[in-house]
Amino acid sequence: MNGSEFIAPLMFGTVLLFIFSGYPVAFSLGGVSLIFACVGVQMGYFDWAFLYSMPERVFGIMSNYVLLAVPFFIFMGTMLEKSRLAEDLLKTIGILFGPARGGLALSVVFVGALLAAATGVIGASVVAMGLISLPVMMQFGYSKTLSTGVIAASGTLGQIIPPSVVLVVLADQLGVSVGDLFVGSLTPGIILAAMYAIYVAGVAWLRPAAAPALPREVWKIPLPQLLRQVLLVMLPPLILILVVLGSIFAGIATPTEAGALGALGSILIAGCSKRLTLQGLRETMESTARLTTMVVFLLIGSTAFALVFRGLFGDIWIENLMTNLPGGRLGALVAANLLIFVLGFFIDFFEIAFIVIPLLAPVLVKMDVDLVWFGVMVGMNLQTSFLTPPFGFALFYLRGVTPKGIKTTDIYKGVVPFIIIQIIGLCLLFAFPEIVTWLL
Repeated sequence: MNGSEFIAPLMFGTVLLFIFSGYPVAFSLGGVSLIFACVGVQMGYFDWAFLYSMPERVFGIMSNYVLLAVPFFIFMGTMLEKSRLAEDLLKTIGILFGPARGGLALSVVFVGALLAAATGVIGASVVAMGLISLPVMMQFGYSKTLSTGVIAASGTLGQIIPPSVVLVVLADQLGVSVGDLFVGSLTPGIILAAMYAIYVAGVAWLRPAAAPALPREVWKIPLPQLLRQVLLVMLPPLILILVVLGSIFAGIATPTEAGALGALGSILIAGCSKRLTLQGLRETMESTARLTTMVVFLLIGSTAFALVFRGLFGDIWIENLMTNLPGGRLGALVAANLLIFVLGFFIDFFEIAFIVIPLLAPVLVKMDVDLVWFGVMVGMNLQTSFLTPPFGFALFYLRGVTPKGIKTTDIYKGVVPFIIIQIIGLCLLFAFPEIVTWLL
């Protein structure tokens, strides 16, 4: 291997080393890019002319209409979190499912799917359900492993069920329509939630002590009062989901326009529930600005990385690596998914989307891979890595709000069955692309 062949892999390894060491990702990408640009020029492998297009690309990022959907969806999710939507849903659906064995766990799955469709913010869902549901499940004798597992797994459904911020970013990086990725991910998301519910029902049937029914005095309220409560709690988020997703699927609005409607809808829901405060609005805007700024800086850093990496013939290295794997197209897809799965233990989905996906997408296009199908697989893959011990982000979110009696090992044991379910779901997507494409 001569110098021109080893410098691109060395650059990729160096940027991962900086990221794993805890250095800010955006600065790791930009700094490593400048270092290797200088090294490449000195060695005669890189031309400064590649960097002439950097200002134009940065302007392209700042004027990207599709990425404008990101702050809207973040705002919508954060505002709904401030309006305590999860708390209302969990209490009401818990009473509705209470008479059945495993009813509380089933309500967590149901609310997790609904919150995913209404907010798309993973950390908020896991923390909210952990704070509200876990103490109640412990109080009524639920298994610690089942309780923690179902909360962590259901909270990550926001990765795959639209409107997901993950899918917006993936669509931009893959160069596919956000609407197509939303449509394609809808069926897999519903199937995954259904598989969770089937597992919970199976545990409740085989091990009644692990998922008991609620005592009659807890759930026995007059039917008219229950129906009114269900209607008041479920109707606002359902209308919001219908407006946001329905407008995208029907072609009435772009994802960005639908995100703006969702942001406005979340303010109206908070106002109607008398929970819209100036402090809450300020915190929501600050959180949205912080996350959006992070995304923009990541994009600028990843653009610099991509320019220098390609200038050092990194794209040719990636293409040769992928096309020479055993199994051809199938081997390349397996390798790509394994890489994303492993990286998901250590770095956030934004970093994976901005670093890895742009390197893989051109090769996969040449191999005639449907990028919408691949994007949905990546979303589910990242969701699986969010759950996998010891570094799964959802586990850290949940660990931060669990009562004292629950150990970290309880959480780890609890998520194992759901990881198996996720892997089964990922294998189904791999084997049957029609699950994604049949609505397109």
